[in-house]
Amino acid sequence: MAQSHRRHKRCAETLIELHLASRFGNHHLVMVNTITNLFGRSFITASAMALACTLAKAQDAKSSAQYNTQNNILYRTGDNLTDYMKERCRLDVYHPVDKEDYPTIVWFHGGGLKGGRRFIPEALKEKNVAVVAVNYRLHPNVKSPAYIEDAAAAVAWVIKNIAKYGGSPRRLFVSGHSAGGYLTSMIGLDKRWLKKHGADPDQLAGLIPFSGHTITHFTVRAERGIDGKQPVIDDMAPLYHVLKDCPQLLLIPGERKLEVLGRYEENAYLSRMMQVVGHPDTTIMELDGYNHGQMAQSAHPLLLRFIRRILNAESSR
Repeated sequence: MAQSHRRHKRCAETLIELHLASRFGNHHLVMVNTITNLFGRSFITASAMALACTLAKAQDAKSSAQYNTQNNILYRTGDNLTDYMKERCRLDVYHPVDKEDYPTIVWFHGGGLKGGRRFIPEALKEKNVAVVAVNYRLHPNVKSPAYIEDAAAAVAWVIKNIAKYGGSPRRLFVSGHSAGGYLTSMIGLDKRWLKKHGADPDQLAGLIPFSGHTITHFTVRAERGIDGKQPVIDDMAPLYHVLKDCPQLLLIPGERKLEVLGRYEENAYLSRMMQVVGHPDTTIMELDGYNHGQMAQSAHPLLLRFIRRILNAESSR
């Protein structure tokens, strides 16, 4: 019971901090600290709980739009597709009907680059966004960089085709959990992968990896005979590709003490290095009380609010 209360309290505090961030940009942490110093953490927690209830009601409110799903679309083309590529390189498009210029989330499943399959997260349904759920090839059938190549091909497909379904190609957000978070960061920070498809990460509105590796992925290391506890940062690591000019970035790991193999610390390091190189909008939000497997469900509302913040900023220009 105490752990559940602490978990919900921190989630509420995270929501109020994100709310302040959406209103006051990089000054929101100063505001949080100022309010805490003046009124105490209990005030922040009580206010956060109230805001969390309001946001929860908003999140639970069903969209009045109708939604369709186009399933099993092959996103890789060419004469050299293997049977395995034809099987795995497919996606589903879940989208509003009779709406235009809506945002789209490209969603990569987790599974350690070894397992998993595409799905539309329930928390993202009927939220006035499209969701494109992607399968990609898996180890041991392929090795790196095949996973990243597939992820880039899928995102490039969405850039070129989402307008056919009514979505805006300027409002594309890429996200995923665990291995999916790793793929999100790799194609968003290392420009060579999308470039092969005539696209660029700068065409994306935001990157939101959930608890993804920022060092070289453990499966990629295993392919080279490197132990999973031996960290490596090379060109297969998002950290290797920190740069000033890239989409807005929201990093969401679970609680540092509950995460796997230093996953929080990896994300914190990426956040810091993005700031060092001058990236103007990198945020990290630790979900206290949630381990690696649990954190995705609680991160989805933060993903949706991140999208709304960017769209609101866009409309106010």
